Amino acid sequence: MTPESNISSEQRKWPATAHEATRFMLGHLPHAEAVTTDPANVERIARADDPAVLIEPELMEGNSFSTIRVADPRRARGESGFAAFLDGTQEIRVVNQLDGIPIVWATVSAAVRARVNRRMVSWRTSAPIVAGRYYIPFRYVSDLDPLLRDDPRVVDTGKADSTGKFPSRHPAALMEAAVKKVQDDRERCEIELAEAWCASENAVLFADGSIMASKVVSASDRVVGVIKSHRRLYADGDAFRVLVRLESGCRTSIFRVAPRSRHAVASWYVRIRPAIGRDALFGLLRVEASLTDDISARADEISRWLLAEGAPLALPDGRWDKMAYGIRDAEEFLRAIS
Repeated sequence: MTPESNISSEQRKWPATAHEATRFMLGHLPHAEAVTTDPANVERIARADDPAVLIEPELMEGNSFSTIRVADPRRARGESGFAAFLDGTQEIRVVNQLDGIPIVWATVSAAVRARVNRRMVSWRTSAPIVAGRYYIPFRYVSDLDPLLRDDPRVVDTGKADSTGKFPSRHPAALMEAAVKKVQDDRERCEIELAEAWCASENAVLFADGSIMASKVVSASDRVVGVIKSHRRLYADGDAFRVLVRLESGCRTSIFRVAPRSRHAVASWYVRIRPAIGRDALFGLLRVEASLTDDISARADEISRWLLAEGAPLALPDGRWDKMAYGIRDAEEFLRAIS
């Protein structure tokens, strides 16, 4: 343990980079070892993907899960009604370890990029959010400096879950717990900006990811959530065949999604690029929007906006088939300031 009087001014300064985080922790946990890791590999190895599942959709439109054409993909894509784009990022590193226990440092960030005269600019109402935090299992790191235990920027990843079970001491289990906490913090950053948008703007915001975590956002017609990854497909049985055969310029029937501890939304799939010769999920998006009386007409309109957002291409990103250029711009912006 490092007494407060022996902590240098350099050690008191909160780290801004992973390198600084490593040195900072050595001042507060003297027996720890410095670790150098690739942030991308850490996150990929630490947490297995959610299981791939098929779920029967709870229909809100029609009597069967069907295909609905909203635009002719051979014609001009039209204009989009999205005024701005919200995205968040996370970078995770193991910066130190103590007897095999990983000491994790992560930076989470979120920003809204507004489209003004066809140019992407920072949203003037709320500044981007960038936060660096440590993620440490307190129960397994007994000699951690008390100053850090009480610091809100240090997250305890060793707490019991809702069933009262504590995470295993296994390094992989502790990394999974840390990654989950990092993702929760990133989501909170995104929610904060989305709720600020709902409180101050009348135009529609394109949010990268689900909007179900916030009661305010999920009920607002000013935010649309767009999901690019599909580990969970709401298309079991006959609906699955409809979904994988969905053509570009078409959407599916609308269905209701309401997981436990989340808020209900209307959802549907739309294919923004032809999947001929590609895998079944190529160019496929799942959309989340508030539950409204005119949801069918709104689903058609939003789907056409998403088709319009297909140009320009979000290259060189490997997810270009599903990514809007505005989200690509937000990610690049966050990398530059994080």
